[in-house]
Amino acid sequence: MIKDDKKLGEMELNTYTGKHLLNKEEFNNLTNDIVRSNMKYICDECNVTFEKRDGLLPIYNKDVDSFEYLNSLCNKGLNRRLSGNVSKEYQDRLNYELDVINKMGFCDYFLVVWDYVKYAKFNNVLVGPGRGSAAGSLVSYCLGITDVDPIKYDLLFERFLNPERVTMPDIDIDFDSEKRGLVTDYVMNKYGEKRAIGIITFNTLGAKQVIRDIGRVLNISLPIIDEIAKAIATKNLKDSYVVGSKFHRLINSNPDYIKLYNASVKLEGLPRHISVHAAGVVMSNIDIDEVIPLYKNPLGMYVSAFSKDYLEPLGLLKMDFLGLDNLTLISNVIEEIRKNEGINISFEKIPLDDKKTLKVFRDVDTDGIFQFESVGMKRFLSKLKVNSFDDIATALALYRPGPMDNIDLFIARREGRERVDYIHPDLEDILKPTYGIIIYQEQIMQIVRKMASYSYGEADILRRAMSKKKQAVMEKERKNFVYGNEEEGVDGCIKRGIDEATANKIYDEMIDFAKYAFNKSHAAAYAVVSYQTAYLKYYYPVEFMAALMTSVIDFPNKVAEYILVCRQMGIKILPPDVNCGMYGFSVDNGAIRYGLSAIKSVGRPVIESLVREREENGQYRSLKDFMERNSPQMNKRAVENFIKAGALDCLDGNRRQKMLVYQKISDSISQDKKNSLAGQMSLFDLVSEEDKKEFEIRMPDVEEFGKEELLGYEKEVLGIYLSGHPLENYREMMEKTISAKTSDFQ
Repeated sequence: MIKDDKKLGEMELNTYTGKHLLNKEEFNNLTNDIVRSNMKYICDECNVTFEKRDGLLPIYNKDVDSFEYLNSLCNKGLNRRLSGNVSKEYQDRLNYELDVINKMGFCDYFLVVWDYVKYAKFNNVLVGPGRGSAAGSLVSYCLGITDVDPIKYDLLFERFLNPERVTMPDIDIDFDSEKRGLVTDYVMNKYGEKRAIGIITFNTLGAKQVIRDIGRVLNISLPIIDEIAKAIATKNLKDSYVVGSKFHRLINSNPDYIKLYNASVKLEGLPRHISVHAAGVVMSNIDIDEVIPLYKNPLGMYVSAFSKDYLEPLGLLKMDFLGLDNLTLISNVIEEIRKNEGINISFEKIPLDDKKTLKVFRDVDTDGIFQFESVGMKRFLSKLKVNSFDDIATALALYRPGPMDNIDLFIARREGRERVDYIHPDLEDILKPTYGIIIYQEQIMQIVRKMASYSYGEADILRRAMSKKKQAVMEKERKNFVYGNEEEGVDGCIKRGIDEATANKIYDEMIDFAKYAFNKSHAAAYAVVSYQTAYLKYYYPVEFMAALMTSVIDFPNKVAEYILVCRQMGIKILPPDVNCGMYGFSVDNGAIRYGLSAIKSVGRPVIESLVREREENGQYRSLKDFMERNSPQMNKRAVENFIKAGALDCLDGNRRQKMLVYQKISDSISQDKKNSLAGQMSLFDLVSEEDKKEFEIRMPDVEEFGKEELLGYEKEVLGIYLSGHPLENYREMMEKTISAKTSDFQ
């Protein structure tokens, strides 16, 4: 009844007679031996176990040797990345990674990822520079899967792929969120609709949702349901139903509400409806319905009938195709630059040490910059004084719960106000870049490798145990770290000349920091996105701010905040205009034209139709011309809001005049269309074009609205004051007296 949106008494459960599953007594009373035999056979067959299967990873191309092809692609890619100047360090690292990947059987996996990333780039879908530990792989860098040089930025391959801990590889890719679907469609079409499928998700009935659903079924009034739902103070109903609480009092005030509670408690947590995982895709080299059951959703797409947590244990590979809004922003800025300036931006050719781009961070001019907009981050930046790309990555790693407790210590040591101490001299090379503070997970791996001779694979196992607080593993590894383990090939600190007390102190510090230590590969990759947005903001501020405001066009408060930023940058904001405006904010002769879609009660189809009509048949000449050419897509409410927003100021007449006549014009257009459909002629049709002007609806002779009314209408339909502000006469006085803005508390 919840699913069918029915109330109690509006439907009956379907009942069937004759055919049903027999109970034990009915089965024993059967006299037909054939029926008994068939039923026993069916029962015996209905015993299914799902076990892990090997060899299910997708195959790029069965007709090529995957290792040879991967090796060839990587060596060509390395030559291209380094302009032919390949040092022994890079070649050795590449050969090592390729050997590990080949031995672990993941060559085809890398080729599959390379293939769909290549498809995305060739089809103008912006791909992120990397995400997670995959940015530590030189193979990924050579293939163009990532854009961060792991050797230059000291990133570890073993943090991504560990031959001593065989798990599925995990390369998550960020795409332009508006075009991500093109890539998933490509994968599903290329590899087969049953070999590349979506992942099912079960949305469950939460405490408030189940109260609302059951309340509707029981026909309890909506205001009462709202009041009860709002009184739920915890994540589940039982914890909220405590004596003395408002929720308890409301439930016990009426027998129907007690019935509501009792039913809701039983249903809470059960699946409510099925949907598809926003990013996940499962891939295999065989039809996946040979491994698990599939579900075909209403759109005709196959999805797994098992949720994501059950897939990897069965040998299936989940890949994440993630949509990142900031990549959409970057893509839109690049397109505007190409359209307005005729310049094709390629970030591959832009160095990560551009002084003017770094100045954006140093000057804390980070409104609109990925990961650097918050007030707290800005305060941190003002202390940090960014000088390099590494500083950007460090900022991302430090400004999080846990590590941010060390921000003041980090700054003090960086500025030389506090001495940098190391528990042991061997730590200096590893911790010097972060002033003696463990910030990155990779540093923990480097410490145990250098001081106790762990392999990188063993070091990664220890790192995982520390971050997941696996006490038994940590205690075992403490002994290995301090005293060594000959069987596992670990020397230990004592054998390397480090005393027991110092070794234990180092281990304790690693445990303390491992709880919060960040993945350096991920920090470096996301720092690239931050850097790219800063580059665009500095060199192409108008295009950047136009795209930025389009990205938040549904949030008037954010638009107003960015308009203020534009004015501080000296960028002029032009009002919406039906004769030159676009769906979003657009560049107009060095200024930014307000987006038409920011006007309330005007949908995207209406605006797209308006723009298309203008581009095909020329600019609008009058209010009547505008309304005639956009009828019937545009209703009276939309026309009224265009007038109030000032989007029709480009046509004859002031806003008050247009408000007084637009309904008459609309009625006249509707009547003309009715007459035309009926094949009727009016006397108006018989007069000349010159005489027709005498009969047109004229603008009344009235003055424009007062300033306060104009601003009030703008606020009503745009959500902000655009052409001015009621308090602008007091701006100077307020700026002298205020100590904070509302945006500082967001």
